[in-house]
Amino acid sequence: SVALLLSVDQVYDGLHRALSAAEPLIAEHPYLGAIVFVLLAAVSAVLAFFSSALLLPAAVYAWGNTITFGLLWLGWLLGGIGTYALGRGLRGPLARAPGTRQFDFYVQRVPGEVTFAFVLLLYLALPSELPGYLCGYLRVRFRTYLAALSLAELPYAVGAVVLSAGAVHRQIGLLVTFGLIGAALSLFALRTLHRRLDQLS
Repeated sequence: SVALLLSVDQVYDGLHRALSAAEPLIAEHPYLGAIVFVLLAAVSAVLAFFSSALLLPAAVYAWGNTITFGLLWLGWLLGGIGTYALGRGLRGPLARAPGTRQFDFYVQRVPGEVTFAFVLLLYLALPSELPGYLCGYLRVRFRTYLAALSLAELPYAVGAVVLSAGAVHRQIGLLVTFGLIGAALSLFALRTLHRRLDQLS
């Protein structure tokens, strides 16, 4: 859908003007801009309805791919740690589990001993905020969780930055290709996760 929108000259010109306006604001306050970007990326990893995707083209336009990747990855790590902490809080004496159908489905099926590979599979298959809540709630060892989180977020951060760079430079073919690859990999990971859960049940 993004590729289709960017194929329209008026849409691409509007995006380019918005990015050009955002660049001097970030350039004038580089440290504050970086801190805000990291915090917003962290929030996007905690809240399902909030996305940092709209910030990425402006960040790529102003900072380039490498810096944007590092800031995005750091923000997602902080957000993942936050969801883990919130998940642990859900097991407190006065707390209750969220009770959502998706959360309950996986809580009942995830094995008692969660390995690094299993946490990695959760992150590759599920929406980014859900594995953190699950692992915190199930008391997965923090070292195991953090190692899997750090590795799992790498390809997503790379993909997000590449897609944003493609949007900035109007590389429609790149957007379509990466979008299809990402969708296929996510579907494969989800099917692999469910097969693994079926084997354990």
